[in-house]
Amino acid sequence: MLRKNLFILVAAVAMALGLSACGNKEAEQAPVEQAAEVVTVPAPGSDAAAWKKYLAQVVMQNMQGVKTNRPYMYFVPAGDDGKTEIDRSNQLENVRNTVARGVLPGNMMAFGGPDSATTANLVVDAFADSGAGTFHDVTVLFVGAQADSDRVKEALTTSGATFRFAEMK
Repeated sequence: MLRKNLFILVAAVAMALGLSACGNKEAEQAPVEQAAEVVTVPAPGSDAAAWKKYLAQVVMQNMQGVKTNRPYMYFVPAGDDGKTEIDRSNQLENVRNTVARGVLPGNMMAFGGPDSATTANLVVDAFADSGAGTFHDVTVLFVGAQADSDRVKEALTTSGATFRFAEMK
């Protein structure tokens, strides 16, 4: 669902850029500086939809160097209830399978959620058995707290993935 929403968002941006190219010539001659959109972390207790929107915006701001427009995005839910733990377990299995199969060079895998430590644990566990160099030219974006960044980066070392970090703020 998140991939579909991201695809729609990317398609809308591409269409808007395409249509803007058809605008008047005066506008083309005047350079326009756009401020980078400020993305703020959803309030504690916000619903999953707010967090997924936040994650999609952070991913879009970190796509430089990525050759595809459809990154693998993983929202890691927070919470200790049974359903959430089952969802995270299933997600971990899904990510492990993706890591085992490999991801084509030029792609991005992005991970984020309300609880940085939980998200970091998922990434570390998923990449525990990754083969040496199997993620060469694949970018892995971790959206979380600085305190968790180093252990995620270390977990990706063997795989050869390009680590990218975006601090939740």
